[in-house]
Amino acid sequence: MLTLVYIFNFIDRQLLVILQESIKKDLQLSDTQLGLLSGFTFAIFYVTVGIPIARLADRGNRRNIVSLSLGIWSLMTACSGLSRNFLQLLLARIGVGVGEAGGSPPAHAMISDYFPPEKRSTALSVYSAGLYLGILAGFLMGGYLNQQLGWRAAFFVLGIPGLIFSLLFYTTVKEPKRGATDLGPTVENNIRSFGETLKFLLATKTFVLLAFGGGLHVFCIYGIVNWTPSFLARLHGMTSSQIGLSLGLVFGLGGGLGTFAGGYLTDRFGKKDKSRYLKIPAYGIILSIFFAAGALFLKPDFLSLGCFAGVAFLHSMYLGPAIAVAHGLVPASMRALTSAILFLVLNLIGLGFGPLVVGWISDSLAPKLGNESLRWAMSVTLFVSMASVFLFFRAAQTLSRSSAING
Repeated sequence: MLTLVYIFNFIDRQLLVILQESIKKDLQLSDTQLGLLSGFTFAIFYVTVGIPIARLADRGNRRNIVSLSLGIWSLMTACSGLSRNFLQLLLARIGVGVGEAGGSPPAHAMISDYFPPEKRSTALSVYSAGLYLGILAGFLMGGYLNQQLGWRAAFFVLGIPGLIFSLLFYTTVKEPKRGATDLGPTVENNIRSFGETLKFLLATKTFVLLAFGGGLHVFCIYGIVNWTPSFLARLHGMTSSQIGLSLGLVFGLGGGLGTFAGGYLTDRFGKKDKSRYLKIPAYGIILSIFFAAGALFLKPDFLSLGCFAGVAFLHSMYLGPAIAVAHGLVPASMRALTSAILFLVLNLIGLGFGPLVVGWISDSLAPKLGNESLRWAMSVTLFVSMASVFLFFRAAQTLSRSSAING
């Protein structure tokens, strides 16, 4: 059920991406404005509102928070279809960001209470696969609805089901006991303040390196994913429905399989060497650089799409292990807030600046390069990935010297 919530999360979050070329033409927007809509503006509210909501989740009923949040962001997705200008769409996207802020941190904490430490990375990876399954559904249905009914109808049609599912989630899911699967004594009443939690995490070198390494990696993920539909439309001449079908399968299946593989491999090989929880994702990022270069510069459609599938698989291996490592560093009463702080860094750097920087570079290069400007703007992710790899390996070194991942 939590994975299904996450699927709705990314259907509504990434729906704008598959519709953005139609929105750009209809509302006369620039690539920088599209980057603001799909990245920075959404991210700034998503990560800041997520902190107090996670604080509440560490004290209260997480099931209720997830259910209410799903209802809010689904309603705001439907309202996006009523937008008549940039400002109205911007406000609707802010509403989606505020709603989605209450989704993942409480869900992460619930999953860590459902599963013991040795199974936690796999469980969190299954949940995180909802990210890519949501992209699959959003791209497939969004591309089709956009071509058949227009972008406004796509927002409405895909926003309403989340409202219905929020009621089903509330009536069927039970709240687990905090710390139920930890190896040591539970700390149900040991609730830390935001300041105490932040101080604790900043003093933990593994967390700091992981957060900033992950942030740079997410910069690359959104710098590619959020601009690939426009890339295929402008440089490969594909239609909206073709792009939706192709990228739904490429990012949805490739990313979903990669997410599960990352969790499974780290739980299996990390038992003897904890550093592998972060080394395995780092190796995946290294390989992804070559696939990303192929996706951007190979001209045949099938080769470019094949490379994008490789990128999706390798990029997605980090998320489950990263959350599991972060949760292994803190007691159960700090986990929702820890997830929120981790996601603050990941999404502020990655979702906030990835689409925006790529859009700004594309606009800057467009007078000289035309449509080719987007190809070169997206290629900046190749260099950012190298910095991400360095930080992941440094985090792995510090993790191997700690006593984390034991609950």
